[in-house]
Amino acid sequence: MSGNSDATATAEKNSPKMRVIRVGTRKSQLARIQTDTVVAMLKALYPGLQFEIIAMSTTGDKILDTALSKIGEKSLFTKELEHALERNEVDLVVHSLKDLPTVLPPAFTIGAICKRENPCDAVVFHPKFVGKTLETLPERSVVGTSSLRRAAQLKRKFPHLEFKSIRGNLNTRLRKLDELQEFSAIILATAGLQRMGWQNRVGQILHPEECLYAVGQGALGVEVRAKDQDILDLVGVLHDPETLLRCIAERAFLRHLEGGCSVPVAVHTAMKDGQLYLTGGVWSLDGSDSMQETMQATIHVPAQHEDGPEDDPQLVGITARNIPRGAQLAAENLGISLARLLLNKGAKNILDVARQLNDAH
Repeated sequence: MSGNSDATATAEKNSPKMRVIRVGTRKSQLARIQTDTVVAMLKALYPGLQFEIIAMSTTGDKILDTALSKIGEKSLFTKELEHALERNEVDLVVHSLKDLPTVLPPAFTIGAICKRENPCDAVVFHPKFVGKTLETLPERSVVGTSSLRRAAQLKRKFPHLEFKSIRGNLNTRLRKLDELQEFSAIILATAGLQRMGWQNRVGQILHPEECLYAVGQGALGVEVRAKDQDILDLVGVLHDPETLLRCIAERAFLRHLEGGCSVPVAVHTAMKDGQLYLTGGVWSLDGSDSMQETMQATIHVPAQHEDGPEDDPQLVGITARNIPRGAQLAAENLGISLARLLLNKGAKNILDVARQLNDAH
């Protein structure tokens, strides 16, 4: 395909002098698989470069007895990795994009957003309930999820179920489901299960009309030092234009709402015939109160590497020089406009109450 050969040509032209590129990652199996995927793409583009993967534990990996929303820290899975970037111990870090706050510390930027996998949530059932759906699970069945967003939406849709927090990496959560008799099912990101090769455990995919997904879910983000031009050039060719523009809109929506993991905020985006569609919603913690709207904007999705801005302006923490500025701004404006629409209709009250209740419990 000509797009790929163009990207390789760009990559080789921009390739820094022969050096070892140090890549930071969390220690979990999924994080390592995601990092290996990005490194494999970079190796294909830069066959002359060497890559060293450095794994480390983050706060979110260490605090396993508390719901994520209670810890009150926005960079749970990123802070230690950013410290390593700051100390020049690594050159880039691979994250699940949904773990990256919409406001990054000034020294860092997201230098690449890779092509998104399925962003929807999936239900994995206890072996005795295989073949069921959430709708057909017995009354008062307990469903495990660490996400307020999932719990709020699903409580509203499936009032016969009970929802309980479950923490740990994917391996730990699946083990808790299978070995303890506590959970009838758990909710996980489809993309993570696919990357782990566990598609056979997916009993039900929750489509957007059933459960909107988290901002950035299913996409990988590559975080770098904002002033490290060599590395920005190196990873910039990994940007997937459609994923990038969808995620700019989603992140702008979340940032303008001032949402985070302590309140239920969710989205769905789609690109069709030059239109970017963004659906966004907010919920009370028990799902009884909610607000959801959809807006669209005309956006030209560029070929892989059209010229973008010459300077380095970030949008919602992202630097994408090879994507036209106008398309990026249109995506950002869509996110802001939808957030304003919801705020004008009273979303702030729903979010404030959710935040207070979450802090109180």
